[in-house]
Amino acid sequence: MKQTIKLLTGTMTTALFSMFYLVNLVNAAERPPGDRPNLIVIMVDDMGYAGVSCFGNPYFKTPEIDRLAAEGMKFTDFHSSGTVCSPTRAGLLTGRYQQRAGIEAVIHPVSDHPEHQKGLRKSENTFAELLKQAGYRTALIGKWHQGYPHNSAEFHPDNHGFDTFVGYHSGNIDFISHVGDHVKHDWWHGRKETQEAGYSTHLINQYALQFIEESRNQPFCLYLAHEAIHNPVQVPGDPVRRTEAAGWKRWKPASEAERIEKFRGMTLPVDAGVGQIREFLVKSGLDKNTFVLFFSDNGPSRDFPSGSPKWRGAKGSVYEGGHRVPAIAWWPGKIQAGTETDVPAISLDVMPTLLGIAHIDMPKDRPLDGVDLSPVLFEQKPLAERPLFWASLSNNGSRSEAMRAGPWKLVVQHPRATPGTFENEKVELYRLDQDPGEANNLSKAEPQRASRMLKQLKDWYQDTQNTATSQPGGWLKQGS
Repeated sequence: MKQTIKLLTGTMTTALFSMFYLVNLVNAAERPPGDRPNLIVIMVDDMGYAGVSCFGNPYFKTPEIDRLAAEGMKFTDFHSSGTVCSPTRAGLLTGRYQQRAGIEAVIHPVSDHPEHQKGLRKSENTFAELLKQAGYRTALIGKWHQGYPHNSAEFHPDNHGFDTFVGYHSGNIDFISHVGDHVKHDWWHGRKETQEAGYSTHLINQYALQFIEESRNQPFCLYLAHEAIHNPVQVPGDPVRRTEAAGWKRWKPASEAERIEKFRGMTLPVDAGVGQIREFLVKSGLDKNTFVLFFSDNGPSRDFPSGSPKWRGAKGSVYEGGHRVPAIAWWPGKIQAGTETDVPAISLDVMPTLLGIAHIDMPKDRPLDGVDLSPVLFEQKPLAERPLFWASLSNNGSRSEAMRAGPWKLVVQHPRATPGTFENEKVELYRLDQDPGEANNLSKAEPQRASRMLKQLKDWYQDTQNTATSQPGGWLKQGS
């Protein structure tokens, strides 16, 4: 008899969970030995480095995510490839700097914004496509934000390797009404718009568990993209804040204590969902054949104090606080419990790591910018030193760039530049091992190093543009 999963206020009933475990202990044992590992990528939204307690959250505990870290590996120098939503997701999906896909900024909800019409083209290779071709069952549960299908059907997740899609296309939805930031209802099962009651985090947890349960007898890859802790600010039981008729009524805290309570109320359902997945995998016997990676898409938004005082900047910034995020890898029996690494890593590394774990050849037509993290994960070995790059384009068209080379960090700002341009170049240089907060600008003390890194940064950006995927709109095209 087919089993289904029903969440009750974010948790399963004990009886139903027990039934699942009895069924799945048998089914998991039936899978052929040496079968390709299952892969689960959990990405939260707008959570800064200290958004969970094992990374320094001083306000409340996140016991389930902490347990994942205690049983796995913490990355203390892990970075998102972008400083906002859409670019990081494009880089994650393709394993290449998002500039190559032509997605440098948020795919904006307003129809006449220069970045609104962009999206992920079919010409890109995603990890879901390559895994699906190798026999994996694939799913995206949650946030997509890689283009609005009303602009092009090409942007739909099922054109990019996902067998199952339950979630939304826009940058965020009301957690209750599911109306998106473009002020249209935005909750889908595949291509079917679905009116479905429920707090979005609970629904995402529910369908993630359901996909795992239904896929237990074959290799699967789940990309679980949480909406939380992105706005709208809503905890379970809160009223609707956005409707198609009235638009969005933004929440304002009555006090800092209320802000912290909302932060807690939006984070703990994510924590509970991580715990449900971990417990299900363990009790079903799938844990020994399942790799799980948890991280955030960028630094903290202004809504919640999830960032760390160690790092300068926040969401949208190329300073450390804008892209250094919490990350945890878990695979019992493969990843040594309680380990921690300060090896610099970036979300671009996720795709080559998944392909490496699954023993799938890397694509040759579009070489990946990320690297396979397996030596770090399974042998606690360092990686060869490599430069890391960031190029941020804000909603108002302002640009900033950064480059990391060992302990050195170059930051380039463009104050008062024409939108979309690189005018008014202002260069800063920091040494992170001595100045993690990026307070002491060494560009005048180290002019040759700054000049050398600036050239390398510009050469990298030009390289991404030489064969970048064509996109409609854009700030420069808009102004030409």
